[in-house]
Amino acid sequence: MFASISKGRALIQGTLIALLISLASPLMADEPEWVSAEVRKIDLETARVTLRHEEIKSINMSAMTMPFYVRDPSMLQAIKVGDAVLFSVVREQGRLVITHLKPAPQEK
Repeated sequence: MFASISKGRALIQGTLIALLISLASPLMADEPEWVSAEVRKIDLETARVTLRHEEIKSINMSAMTMPFYVRDPSMLQAIKVGDAVLFSVVREQGRLVITHLKPAPQEK
């Protein structure tokens, strides 16, 4: 009887550990998810950029056009409307914030 309780407890512990690892893995990723987009509007006063972007899998968002805040407003100095860019975004305090933004590689 005690052996089956011990096995059950070990099974539950193993399942919980596997669940915690699977939930934490995306948070521990070194490389951000890079998303392709086109710059539609830049608002330096509010530190926001409107992007027409592809699907963002990390936050379960379909492709669309929408404004995003940028963590570092100086990122907006390196882009202009119409540019193809790559960016990564996270949820911070209830809003979507771009953490990385760079020009997309030119296709040859």
